[in-house]
Amino acid sequence: MKNNNLEHFYKINRQDKHVLNGHLSKVIWFTGLSGSGKSTVSDRVQQILHESGVHTYILDGDKIRTGINKGLGFSEADRAENLRRVAEIAKLMVDAGMVVLAAFISPMKKDRLMIRDIIGEEDFIEVFVNTSLEICEERDIKGLYRKARNGEISEFTGITSPYENPENPDVELKDGNSIEESVSLVVEYLKGKI
Repeated sequence: MKNNNLEHFYKINRQDKHVLNGHLSKVIWFTGLSGSGKSTVSDRVQQILHESGVHTYILDGDKIRTGINKGLGFSEADRAENLRRVAEIAKLMVDAGMVVLAAFISPMKKDRLMIRDIIGEEDFIEVFVNTSLEICEERDIKGLYRKARNGEISEFTGITSPYENPENPDVELKDGNSIEESVSLVVEYLKGKI
C-alpha cells in the first residue's frame, strides 16, 4: 500500500515554543511496580515545576486506559500497544513544548527501549521507582495485589507477570527514600536539562 502522507513544515517549530515557554521540553518516564509511588512522585515533581513556570502534563495508566486506550487489555501485546500509543502522545506533547511526566509500570525492557526510541534519546529521562514488592503490597490502596494473589486478576506485574528492572535509569528512587527525598532527586537531576 502506498503511503500518501507528506509532512508539512510549519512556521512555528519546537525551538520557537522553547523560547516562548522559557524552558526545554522532555519526557520524564517513571517506571516501577503498581504502588511503587510513580504517581505520587510525578505529581509532586509537577507541582514544583509548575511553580517555577514550567509547562507540564502528567500521563498515567488510569487516565490513558479510561480514554484513548480503554479497549486494550493486559496481555503482553496489549501492554506493548498501550505503551507505544502513550509514547507517541508524549512525543507530540514534547513537540508542543511541554515537559511530560509519564507514570507507567512499563515492566518489560524491550517496551522501555521502544518508548525511548519513539521519543528520542535526547528527550527521554527514565526514573526507576525501585520499591520492593513487599512495600507495594502493603500500600495496595486499590486491592490489586490481593486480587492477583487470589487469582481474580491474571497477568498482574510482580505476581503472575514479570517486571524487568531498568539497568541504567537516569534516576533511581529506592525504598529508603522519603517522598520528599525522591522528589528532590528528580528535581535536582532536571536542573540544566529543561
